Amino acid sequence: MASSDLLSRIDACVATIRQRAPGFAPKVGLILGSGLGAFADSLARRVVIPYAELPDFPRSSVVGHAGQLVLGFHEGALPVITMQGRVHAYEGYQPWQVGFPARVLCRLGIKGLIVTNAAGGINTAFDVGDLMAITDHLNLSGFNPLVGPNDDSIGPRFPDMSHAYDPAFLAMLRDAAAVEQVKLQEGVYVSLSGPSYETPAEIRMLRTLGADAVGMSTVPEVIVAAHMGVKVAGISCITNLAAGLSKQKLSHHEVSETADRVKDVFSRLVTRFLSNLGKSL
Repeated sequence: MASSDLLSRIDACVATIRQRAPGFAPKVGLILGSGLGAFADSLARRVVIPYAELPDFPRSSVVGHAGQLVLGFHEGALPVITMQGRVHAYEGYQPWQVGFPARVLCRLGIKGLIVTNAAGGINTAFDVGDLMAITDHLNLSGFNPLVGPNDDSIGPRFPDMSHAYDPAFLAMLRDAAAVEQVKLQEGVYVSLSGPSYETPAEIRMLRTLGADAVGMSTVPEVIVAAHMGVKVAGISCITNLAAGLSKQKLSHHEVSETADRVKDVFSRLVTRFLSNLGKSL
């Protein structure tokens, strides 16, 4: 795809959102992963837009992903745009399509992006149900959403990823967790392509490489946000222990069940973080 064509597709989607929510100018974007979409229900003066009604916006086919944008105000003041659900490369989408929704959020003018996901715990100190602040990532998915022609008006050909997860945002997450008395782990997230879960041998390899949690998403969105100059905070919900660390067979049902169980804790953490973030924007 030509770089100019990508920009025109992004702008067409942005224009549709602005038509549906005139005058709404979000300051923060949230991408809510498997089972974590309930947070969007807490926003005031909500406007809901199904992905199917947005041009070129990919649609999620995974259980636990509602597949809609929710625009509204956090605590009645901070304008926020949330994605209830995301798409993944394993659903058959091209790399640029996986990054497209995050590009739309960034093009709308957000100053910060919060990415969340359900992940398998690799670090043996983690428990099922823990929340993990992402400090860095390993992209072992085999693809990158920036492959192809680059439009310098969107971002540089070779974006720096030294601080893909903003240190100031990470500090705010720590403060929010302390105030809310939420146990918050920290670690490196590794993204694989999926959709099969990892083998025990792969998990041993990933631990050797320095990974603390593993999933099949998030990294493409963080890459395009870095490309477009938007700061990122990341939170993983450890919904299961990775292969070889538990006798229990891995399943998406377990992922959804755990995410639902910790949704209130997750919501408290994000609510406090957004309150602090809103004061700095």
